[in-house]
Amino acid sequence: MTKYLSILLLAVAFVSCSSSEKERSTTPEISDQDVLSHITFLAADEMRGREAGTAEEAAAANYIADLFRSYGLDPAGEEGTYFQEFTINTAVLNNPHASESDTSGEKRLSKNVAGLLQGTGDSDEVIIVGAHYDHLGMGSFGSLSSSEEPRIHNGADDNASGTAGVLELAEYFSANRPETDLLFLAFSGEEMGLLGSQYYVENPTVELENALAMINMDMVGRMSNGRLMVFGVATTDSWESILTEANTDSLQLDLVPDGTGASDHTSFYYQDIPVLHYFTDTHADYHRPSDDTEWINAEGQEQLLTHVKRVIERLDELDKEDMAFTEAPGEQQRNMTMDGPTLGVLPDYGYDGEGFRITGVSEGRAADNAGLQGGDIIINIGGMDIADIYKYMEALNELKAGQQTTVTVLRDGEELSFDLQL
Repeated sequence: MTKYLSILLLAVAFVSCSSSEKERSTTPEISDQDVLSHITFLAADEMRGREAGTAEEAAAANYIADLFRSYGLDPAGEEGTYFQEFTINTAVLNNPHASESDTSGEKRLSKNVAGLLQGTGDSDEVIIVGAHYDHLGMGSFGSLSSSEEPRIHNGADDNASGTAGVLELAEYFSANRPETDLLFLAFSGEEMGLLGSQYYVENPTVELENALAMINMDMVGRMSNGRLMVFGVATTDSWESILTEANTDSLQLDLVPDGTGASDHTSFYYQDIPVLHYFTDTHADYHRPSDDTEWINAEGQEQLLTHVKRVIERLDELDKEDMAFTEAPGEQQRNMTMDGPTLGVLPDYGYDGEGFRITGVSEGRAADNAGLQGGDIIINIGGMDIADIYKYMEALNELKAGQQTTVTVLRDGEELSFDLQL
């Protein structure tokens, strides 16, 4: 027995050494190769899509926590760990009107991962940097795939890319420590409705009253032509100048006022914290099995992270008086929930005009079959005027799969109507 125990301990030690070597094989400098290394691990088929509450999600959480530890971050979860656990009730996911006490569904244990880098100064203020690390698993919910068979949804861009960003920035600042504390958060349950970030703001492990700002990265791995979208610019008067001054790489910044949307910064916006959401736009692989590592633009993500780094360095020079929260203009939504059918269109999230502009359509889906094209601005669906993306989603939630309706668009200034079957 002692012999076998010794062999087991030796094997554990070997694995630990190998893991430690792997953790430290990256460089403190932000690099495209490190970005690609993290995404490759998180979006591997073996991780089976990192669905919240699964063994693969737990493996991803352990990977993040191990790296936080190797970077010298303090545990900022519960009970001296890097983890903050919360329960997901699938009965509520399947029926929004169900209560948490409903026992008809499955109860899953999920976890956020939190690491705190102590600043060199004596201020209590903290800058929060976050991203969600969960994805759709085998596509049992939330998938836009036309396949009826379960398939692995690896989520390389959504959101292994944002998680890689959190890890890269944590490693960089651990070697280049700022005066202000930095709280690094990796959320789970985002794909099920911002569950992890909502749980965190309701049960913070670091006092949110001391938060200078929250920076969220979601789908940041597909930069094209140097275009970078940043949401939340209207949540404090200081953001626009900070973002512009940090842009020394000639990125094409698309600054969007909205403080909310379908990602985790929304939870912090409703705590009156200035937020930013970095985003390199949607694409045809969104919520599909084809969102794989091979399509990642790691060099572009390195540029993006360098921009975030400069923003954090500028925030390190400021205090809360310089970052007073302001409510973003327009209608702010807690979440963008889709209960109805989809048209198979790619939204132009940077469009801030009247209507809902699309950048493309998915082949063989309802919009494509009806004749819609990239660049069209949807202004009416089934008699409901469409002022923005929120009204678009409200309209679709009123419809059912298989139903026929009419979609009216503006194309090159001309109003066109199309009959469409959902």
